[in-house]
Amino acid sequence: MKRFLKTVLLSVVVAFGFTVTAHAQATRTWVSGVGDDANPCSRTAPCKTFAGAISKTTSAGEISVLDPGGFGALTITKAITLSGGGELASVLVSGTNGIVVAAGQADTVVLRNIEFTGGGSGLSGVLIQSAGKVIIDHCTFQGFTADNVEIAVASPTYVTVLDSVMTGGAIGVSIDSTSGPGPVVALLKNVTIQGAGVGVQTKRGVVDITRSTIQSNTTYGVYASVGYINLADSTLALNGTGVLASAGAAVAMSNVSLFNNGIGIGSGGGSVQSAGNNVSAGNTTPGAPNGAALVQ
Repeated sequence: MKRFLKTVLLSVVVAFGFTVTAHAQATRTWVSGVGDDANPCSRTAPCKTFAGAISKTTSAGEISVLDPGGFGALTITKAITLSGGGELASVLVSGTNGIVVAAGQADTVVLRNIEFTGGGSGLSGVLIQSAGKVIIDHCTFQGFTADNVEIAVASPTYVTVLDSVMTGGAIGVSIDSTSGPGPVVALLKNVTIQGAGVGVQTKRGVVDITRSTIQSNTTYGVYASVGYINLADSTLALNGTGVLASAGAAVAMSNVSLFNNGIGIGSGGGSVQSAGNNVSAGNTTPGAPNGAALVQ
């Protein structure tokens, strides 16, 4: 009888332990510049870093920023939203990546209102290794030595970058994985990329760019080395070469302004198609579309 009671008591204790662990996670947690990762990450007792808060946040939950601060590097392995709100929420790193996304195929990761700073030695601002969808909204990037947003996935992934500014880095936005099943699609809307080596580059999949400015990038503004780039309602200015497509790749342009580039449209062996409504002025070597005209 005593052994039976001990067994029942042990089972209750274990079950209670699991319950406490489950309840330790919340659908919404908070971080603050004056928080503490030992806290439960509630609004009244916030954590100090994103890394401290994510373990206390349920999958598909949200980590919100209470006040200005630097909230550290983070590896994301589940669906989550990081929201800087109206505050100056920053991820400041040195010699490493800012945020690594290594989530599941069904997961959506949202990064909103965050300032990514690499301090001149950071690697990539956001490195996407796996996820179903990633949304980067109203973010800024500066001080990285690799890519501001690097998409290095081996499975179908959709990445959206909205209303964001990137300065410096080797590449502004890159799809740099060269093989894998299914589509890899990136959408850039209202994005400014300046002062990088290359503004946008793809080695796989499709990049759609609209209402964006890509300027003062040393080598290329837009470069399709493999895959496709669709460019609309945007400006490419003061780049080494505005647009280039390598053999087997293609760029399609509609209502694009090419101003004061070293070369407007380069000759890389690929196809550059035009809707016939683009503007070219001040380019040292203008270049010209070489692909079939787009149907208007």
